[in-house]
Amino acid sequence: MKNQTYRMTMLFDFYGELLTTRQKELFDLYYNEDLSLTEIAEHADISRQGVRDVIVRAETAMQDIEDKTGLIRRFEQMRPHLDAIEEASVKLTHINDRQYLNPEVAQLCNTIGAEVAALKE
Repeated sequence: MKNQTYRMTMLFDFYGELLTTRQKELFDLYYNEDLSLTEIAEHADISRQGVRDVIVRAETAMQDIEDKTGLIRRFEQMRPHLDAIEEASVKLTHINDRQYLNPEVAQLCNTIGAEVAALKE
């Protein structure tokens, strides 16, 4: 994966709901809101080290789940294929619009585009 922050936000997107409320809150403040450990500690009324411990436990828990399931890895492997399918669907739509004007082909291209978009969510 690209870098630590990207990796952690992907883990949070996939597995964040499996964390405790406290872990979710502090993790979100640190990675998504870009607050410092000190700022979070003041907000949560705990020590800076306490914040770090909660975040590290959350990171470890989510990484353990990813190691077991491989969902993000498979998602990342699938993404270029979805992009290629989407691009082919757009090209088919343009060809159909310029040459054939076949409503069935247009509907199938729309369906393919919608299905790819749903898979990317």
